[in-house]
Amino acid sequence: MNDSPGSHTLLYLALASLTIILLLIAIIWSHRRHRDPKLRIECQASIGELVPSLAGLTLGTAVPGNAVTVHENGAFFDVLVARIGAARKSVHFETFLWSEGALEKRVADALTERARAGVQVRVMLDANGSAKMGKAARRQMEAAGCKVVFFHDNSFRNIGVLNDRTHRKIVIVDGLEAFVGGHCIKDEWLGNAEDAHHYSDVSVQLRGPIVHAIQGAFSENWTGETGELFVGEDVFPALKPEGDVLIHAAFAKPENSAPAVKILHHTAICLARKRIWIQNPYFIPEPDAIDAFGQAVARGVDVRVLMPATSGSDNPMVQHAGHRNFEKLMRCGVRLFEYPDTLLHQKIMTVDGVWSAVGSSNFDDRSFETNDEIMLGIKDEAIAQRFDAIFEKYAAGAREVDLEQWTRRSLWHKLKDHAFYTINELL
Repeated sequence: MNDSPGSHTLLYLALASLTIILLLIAIIWSHRRHRDPKLRIECQASIGELVPSLAGLTLGTAVPGNAVTVHENGAFFDVLVARIGAARKSVHFETFLWSEGALEKRVADALTERARAGVQVRVMLDANGSAKMGKAARRQMEAAGCKVVFFHDNSFRNIGVLNDRTHRKIVIVDGLEAFVGGHCIKDEWLGNAEDAHHYSDVSVQLRGPIVHAIQGAFSENWTGETGELFVGEDVFPALKPEGDVLIHAAFAKPENSAPAVKILHHTAICLARKRIWIQNPYFIPEPDAIDAFGQAVARGVDVRVLMPATSGSDNPMVQHAGHRNFEKLMRCGVRLFEYPDTLLHQKIMTVDGVWSAVGSSNFDDRSFETNDEIMLGIKDEAIAQRFDAIFEKYAAGAREVDLEQWTRRSLWHKLKDHAFYTINELL
């Protein structure tokens, strides 16, 4: 054994280095984590009466005078590309997932054509989710004058926020109309959910005063990455009423409170009096949410959740993580439906047939605590009915999970459920 002074010095240096590394990790984790208060609410009023409260709690404002059109599956891109092509002043585009393929070419061509026509085109892509973007598409857009920026690229300056992603899917055209939902730029989003290679999804097209809030959500990340502040009629024009729908947007992520999308979902569950129908691809509720669901059922609320089965998911590990709490949810009275044929990617919650939430957020802690997301709260019975009809369409081909059979699932299945749940915030 070598006990020379030199070996002791190396040991001390190694220990000191390890201590510094652990301390830095602890500092970064402590600085980046959001406080996670135990949310609670006591109220007897209906959710329809409390939309201004929901908006205020989520750091927004409920604005009337909006028009909403719901778009499903690949047909969404027919409308999106057409509206991009009609832009005269500006196009702002933000998404999480952008991959090389036919859909990439179609969208890139539309953005390129507008940039060449003198339209200001700004494109914000998540560096992680869009790592498979085609180099040719990027070169084409940039050569035409599109500004393409990656959110939290893999550089040293982002070491403390590399796990923070923009998961938003936003498009704003001329500051006059906006698109919000779950659609990504990948070929699986084409088609009509006819098989495992063609996904289901829902986005909404909006006109009216709410567009300013969505433009503000885009500007948040754009300014954070570029420092550029955009102003004027090209991006924030005066907006007139276009319909009669009341909408509020939730996207803020304050450092000293729970993020807005988490407060939005939890408050809506607590205010439900008749039913809560959820469509979400990654459903991993935390204990507080499970308790809120149980209390809702005890009030007589019909709580149903529709999600893909492991056979339909693009990430079966996430489905297994969600399986870990299925038994507790069912014992609370929550009805769970798994769709086996393809990925149901829509992120929708309807409450009492009068209010809906739609946007980019999954029902898990990665979306609620870490990602940048956007959800819209919409008070409109017709929109809620449209979303419920989509639920029923896919629920007809889904399997309702049976509690007794579930408790008899294999030990291997249970081990995977518990193992993946421990890392669910990283999936």
